[in-house]
Amino acid sequence: MLHNSQNGTTGEVNVKVQTVGDFSLQFGAEVVELPSSLKTRALLAFLLLSGGRHSRQSLCEFLWDSVDDPLAGLRWSLSKLRPLVNRGDVERLMSDRKAVWIEGDDIRIDRDAFAQHADQSELNEADAEKAWQSAAGTLLEDCELPNVPQFMVWLEGQRNELNAARSQLASRCAMDNQFTWQARSIWTERWLALNPFSRNAAVMAVRAKHNIAGKAAAMELIDELQRMYREADIEPPPFENDLAADVSSVDMPQSQEIRFTEGKDGICIAWASVGDASNPPLVKAANWLNHLELDWESPIWSPLFREMSRTHRVLRYDERGCGLSDWNVGEITFNDFVEDLEQVVEASGLERFPLMGISQGAAVSIEYAARHPERVSKLILFGAYDCGWRHTADEQETRQREAVMVLTETGWGSDNPAYRHMFSHTFMPEANAEELDWFDEFQRQTTSPENAVGFLKAFSHLDVRDRLAQIQCPTLVVHSRGDMRIPFATGRSIAARIPDAQFAGLDSSNHLLLGREKASDDFVNLVRNFLAK
Repeated sequence: MLHNSQNGTTGEVNVKVQTVGDFSLQFGAEVVELPSSLKTRALLAFLLLSGGRHSRQSLCEFLWDSVDDPLAGLRWSLSKLRPLVNRGDVERLMSDRKAVWIEGDDIRIDRDAFAQHADQSELNEADAEKAWQSAAGTLLEDCELPNVPQFMVWLEGQRNELNAARSQLASRCAMDNQFTWQARSIWTERWLALNPFSRNAAVMAVRAKHNIAGKAAAMELIDELQRMYREADIEPPPFENDLAADVSSVDMPQSQEIRFTEGKDGICIAWASVGDASNPPLVKAANWLNHLELDWESPIWSPLFREMSRTHRVLRYDERGCGLSDWNVGEITFNDFVEDLEQVVEASGLERFPLMGISQGAAVSIEYAARHPERVSKLILFGAYDCGWRHTADEQETRQREAVMVLTETGWGSDNPAYRHMFSHTFMPEANAEELDWFDEFQRQTTSPENAVGFLKAFSHLDVRDRLAQIQCPTLVVHSRGDMRIPFATGRSIAARIPDAQFAGLDSSNHLLLGREKASDDFVNLVRNFLAK
């Protein structure tokens, strides 16, 4: 939401902004006519939805990068927007020589109102339905700029965030025991429409069907869902195939609770917990591209999270620049990643906990454990590396790596998955076509081209080699023997330099384990046994 303590407003809503569907502004009872220029509309939408101050230079690069005089384009758009936004003797569109921003306690944006409404601790059926209908449409449907890729990447991210909020509302209502089964069935259909392979939604759909239409109808639905899962080459949820037990008693997997925390630098980080609050905690550091909603339903991460949440309260988060966390974050550094973890731990209230790091998340975990030895009870590292390629690469490798960054920046957000596929294939060489397609699309939805390059740059410079000897807690290091991304020898070397670390190899070539492979079950068992000691 937008805030302003200097413009003399009292918090009364005078300006209503509609972003779901066609973009519009309403001052009191008057719906004002927006400028015909799509870029001017896009600028206004960006300022309203993103909040904060934006440098004139960044706005020029964002919307006018391909024109001869971008500053002139920005000035022209601002001249059209000022009389439109600054009505009623209230200055809402603010600017100085360097930056532009919008302030206003009297501005109500429908997307933010939906998020607040959907997040209420208690919702009755009527209020939930009203909230859903208020967000039933495509965000900024009439503001698309196909020839301005940076804006379209941002817009896609905003749409994904809205869909994630809608999915969260649908799942919450579908599992609310206070709702009638007829209402829960409708909410489950909406949940499945947004997340077709959500295991929770599939099980909930069967429960609703059984309670409304009986066992035979539930059995038909199970057959239909299992066929859909198998056609996608995904393992179906554990339905009771013969329905010997009451379908309504099927054990529902835990659902996650997503929250947000704002750090000292103003960056908002999304984090989630899942599992019984009375269970011991397990914190997972972020790694190459997370999305709390999408990876919860993924063929890669979902089995690990769900299995561990049966015995632990699992906490995880989206690092800055990706997923549900803020994307507009400027330069990204390794220290930022560590501070994101610190921020989430403080927000969770945990004092001491085991910490898991995967891929570059292992380096973040190592640094955190060295900085805060009093807080980390045990350390689990999988697919770890302790320094980026900038510290070891020769001239030829440096050229190759830098070429990958250029390709990433130019092709990441395109419909052609080839640019993202070069990561997918080395992360998971044993994945089938459907799993690779899923991960390709997952990467596109999870971050922008600029941030993907920012991550790669930050990873290339990380260096925690001197921190390994400082780790004071029991440590488990696990590595895939055929890992094509990070060699097996790297994991073994890390284990040798951490005092008394335990090391284990897995029979897999995947850097990111697939939920269906035996190595994934082996990893879960290794972690469980290690934590139980």
